[in-house]
Amino acid sequence: MDHRNPAELRKPYTGEPLRRSSLAAHPMTQFDLWFDEAYASGLGEPNAMVLASVEPTGMPRARTVLLKGYDRTGLRFFTNYTSRKARALDADPRASVLFPWHAIRRQVLVAGRVERLSDAENDLYFASRPRGSQLGAWASERQSRPVEGRAELDRLYRGFETVWPEDEEIPRPSYWGGFRLLPEEVEFWQGGADRMHDRFRYLRGDGDDWEIDRLSP
Repeated sequence: MDHRNPAELRKPYTGEPLRRSSLAAHPMTQFDLWFDEAYASGLGEPNAMVLASVEPTGMPRARTVLLKGYDRTGLRFFTNYTSRKARALDADPRASVLFPWHAIRRQVLVAGRVERLSDAENDLYFASRPRGSQLGAWASERQSRPVEGRAELDRLYRGFETVWPEDEEIPRPSYWGGFRLLPEEVEFWQGGADRMHDRFRYLRGDGDDWEIDRLSP
């Protein structure tokens, strides 16, 4: 097989190191700072994160989802509650997400437990979505299940377009909603020269207290 050798692909990192003295006491405060800097850098979709969960069979599985909100308590994302990822999270409510901000030599890893959002939170976010995305949620009721082809998906979408005229509000499907990832461990990674990367891990202690350790790269 003739292809580009991945072992030959190297990108040197340059820039100031990340120091303990520059970190916020709370990981979500630090995340907020880094997220703002990722957005300001022009990075495409800085809210894209790789969500990892464990299947009922014990097999790990990862996929990219979009962060749709965060605060001091954790990170929020939305999906179809009958999807493969949601079923895995319901069966084993533990997960991790990774923000791969390689273009600015940073990564953030968040791990912890997940919980479903309330109906009120789900309704509020669904109402804020573009109309096309709302229709798409109805058309993809069988998310993660096999379909015969693209034509079937388009037929379903067009069918729901006729259910709600342009001037009618589209309700949230009962099977669609969000999860909150409650951080128990958060790691901030910043690339350094000669593989001397900076890694700082926040571990939750009692209540909302956090212990911060520098990790070997």
